[in-house]
Amino acid sequence: MLSETKLNVLKQISGELSRDEAIWASGYLAGIAGGTSLTAVLPPQQLNNSSQNVVKKITLAYGTETGNSKKLATALAGIVKKKGLQVKLADLSQYKPKDLTKEEFFFIVISTQGEGEPPALAKKFYDYIHENEINLSGLKYGVLALGDSSYPQFCKTGEDVDSRFEILGAQRIIPIKKCDIDYEQEASHWIEHVFETVNKNADQNPKSIAAPKVSSGRKKYQGKVSAIINLNDIMSEKETYHIEIETEEAIVYQPGAALGVIPFNSKSVVDEIITLTGIDPQKQIETSKVTASVEELLHKHLNISYLLKSVVAQYAKITGHTIPEVRLSLLDLLRIYPVKNADEFKEILHIVTAQAPRLYSISSSLEAHGDTEIHITVARSEFFIDHQKHNGLCSGFLSEFKEGEEVEFYIQDAGHFKLPEADKDIIMIGPGTGIAPFRSFLWERDATGAEGRNWLFFGDRNFVSDFLYQAELQDFLKTGSLTHLDLAFSRDTDEKVYVQHKLEQKSQEIFYWLEGGASVYVCGAKEPMAYDVEQTLLNIIQNEGKRSKEDAVNYLEEMELGGRYAKDVY
Repeated sequence: MLSETKLNVLKQISGELSRDEAIWASGYLAGIAGGTSLTAVLPPQQLNNSSQNVVKKITLAYGTETGNSKKLATALAGIVKKKGLQVKLADLSQYKPKDLTKEEFFFIVISTQGEGEPPALAKKFYDYIHENEINLSGLKYGVLALGDSSYPQFCKTGEDVDSRFEILGAQRIIPIKKCDIDYEQEASHWIEHVFETVNKNADQNPKSIAAPKVSSGRKKYQGKVSAIINLNDIMSEKETYHIEIETEEAIVYQPGAALGVIPFNSKSVVDEIITLTGIDPQKQIETSKVTASVEELLHKHLNISYLLKSVVAQYAKITGHTIPEVRLSLLDLLRIYPVKNADEFKEILHIVTAQAPRLYSISSSLEAHGDTEIHITVARSEFFIDHQKHNGLCSGFLSEFKEGEEVEFYIQDAGHFKLPEADKDIIMIGPGTGIAPFRSFLWERDATGAEGRNWLFFGDRNFVSDFLYQAELQDFLKTGSLTHLDLAFSRDTDEKVYVQHKLEQKSQEIFYWLEGGASVYVCGAKEPMAYDVEQTLLNIIQNEGKRSKEDAVNYLEEMELGGRYAKDVY
């Protein structure tokens, strides 16, 4: 019934169980076999979190002009993280002010420029809170103001923010601290005050730790694009978009999950098809999945961009044309092998397959970004047919969105590709857009204060133009949320260097982490990246572990069976 590898894993686990653990495990396995839900067989102590488990989490935001506030906030975040406080570091130039209503503890490090003006990068935030009446009655806050006492408007921006928050209903839990150019010692005292005050407030208002949310079924969400940013430099040959979507309804997902979206076909292509066929665009057509007008079917529901060979063969049968075994778009077929009339095209519509959803790894975290916001990372794909450049349908569809436009999506659960327990180490290997789920992992672990170490291997073409999420990753390094960051930029050296080469260079430490129970995740292109990475891991296990090739294969297979080696490749 079981393979030898699985049997060995079971023997190893069962041999280490106590009598009580063995009884529980037998019930757990029986529950799985009988289709019982996981919660039905979990021990009571795992279901009921004590109300004394207090979640202590703050947001530490900075507004900077010269970089001092950012440098200081990053250092302060590192100090309190070591004390066990969960800290989300936020740049006010990128922070959405409307998210203030979702915050509980919010602290700001902000400088003053010139004649009492806010830093240029924080002006949007500053203007928003002064021009809008936001209800901040649920917010507890404190301000660390940086300035130069030789100027008459010393620390005015910090004073303005502090007083405005109070007017908006927020509760000041520590007095504003105004620091001169020699701010280090006073800032250290301030962050100690923050730590003590947050602990005191959290102990007075205990919150139980919520069980992880799990999506059930394919629920459709309606959202609006709130931000779309090309992460590549203008000199890059690539376009990789960071897309943020906001919803009115709370979204449910876990790190490692994917966002599913059905792309729409170009309206100009749809219009040309309708013109070529002479069909009434408003004529209602009933297909096996939907009833809609011709125009809506072509725009939203049917795959017209790259027809299957079997569909092309059926097209040839209906129209009577002799068509070679090729894959073409519906528009190209109609141009080269036209239909006789609108009725014949109506018949064609019934053989065209439905538009398939595309999945994109989610690059945000519920804990860090809230449950009404979700992020994805999309590379605009290009390919050539007969020397003509074409864009990938869905990547083109998403990358051309404008802020405020609506999009429908669903969540595909993480399955095997999910974080281990908070105290376990992880190794993440994700070049290019393969970084997406690992951004989610890092934000989640940062926001929850997970104790496990995090090691990221990232690569792309050029450091200057293709280092995706560079500022965030550097901040994670400074605050300790990212333990190691190894980079491979293949076009920056005479000899191309990829992530697998960086793994080889750190083979001894990699194996040490594996032996210590670290989980390994690989995300990105299946060929050749994922294959090359796996071969490199096998070589590391074989050489550093003094094992045979067969034993190395078994070692990695046991990791996979135990949930410690997971791939999300495409």
